[in-house]
Amino acid sequence: MTRTKVALVGIGKIALDQHVPALKASPDWELAATISRSGKVDGIPAYTDFATFLAECRDVPVVSLCMPPVPRYAYAEAALLSGRHVMLEKPPGATLAEVHSLEGLAKANGLTLYATWHSRMAHAVAPAKAWLADKIVQKAHITWREDVRKWHPGQDWVFQPGGMGVFDPGINALSILTEILPRPIHLTRATLEFPANRQTPIAAGLIFSGNVTADFDWRQEGPQTWDIEVTTDEGQLALRMGGNVLEIDGKPVAGENTIMGEYSALYARMADLVRSRTSDVDLSPMVHVADALTLGERITTDAFDF
Repeated sequence: MTRTKVALVGIGKIALDQHVPALKASPDWELAATISRSGKVDGIPAYTDFATFLAECRDVPVVSLCMPPVPRYAYAEAALLSGRHVMLEKPPGATLAEVHSLEGLAKANGLTLYATWHSRMAHAVAPAKAWLADKIVQKAHITWREDVRKWHPGQDWVFQPGGMGVFDPGINALSILTEILPRPIHLTRATLEFPANRQTPIAAGLIFSGNVTADFDWRQEGPQTWDIEVTTDEGQLALRMGGNVLEIDGKPVAGENTIMGEYSALYARMADLVRSRTSDVDLSPMVHVADALTLGERITTDAFDF
């Protein structure tokens, strides 16, 4: 089977840890080029200028964007205007408005735009959604605590405007929650902790309608915590390991104890979308983040440095 050529833009930690291995293992894709100011992938043609890539590699029909969200719009717009299908790392953009603009541009040109949420591809998310489908949710709580120094070593952009702070991982939890709950919820209150020397929050407490709450923190050392617990009229559901292990009433029933495999599923989904020339742009997780930054009570906490 002929594999479709794809270019990877932004060769940083997430690209090297997840995108490149997923593409190498995929039967659908051939990594044909990279575009980055400094990063490279051995054996793959490397560009430092996106316009040059677009002009010289007209046989590469798909672009996957992995750079931080703030500069991403200009790259996505240029790719779509040049007739390329576009895949967006999460979050899909710096603002909701710019992603809506890209969605309209893709539709107008008959192209695919895929706003990915890798945590929705975790091993136990689909069975969790199926189990909850006919249940009444009485309460739910997210505990999402990890170490920013481990996952974003020295990456100051996460604490700059548009970097999202603790919502960079927290949006992963929200992407799962919005996928598995049988009915929509909305934010009613938020408390956001901002380090004295930073522009984005390092911790957040969220309260939603439907008796749903969330606790996000980027200061946890040692074992990381990625849990979602849901109480229903017919028992207790828990998703562990970032959505990869499903427990019902305390007993593991589905999933795998690993966070690997999510990006392979994303690229399989992108292949299907490109073949059908359709798009997948669900912004519900990002809406909750925007609401938290609108409603949130700001608390200043200790300065933070890598």
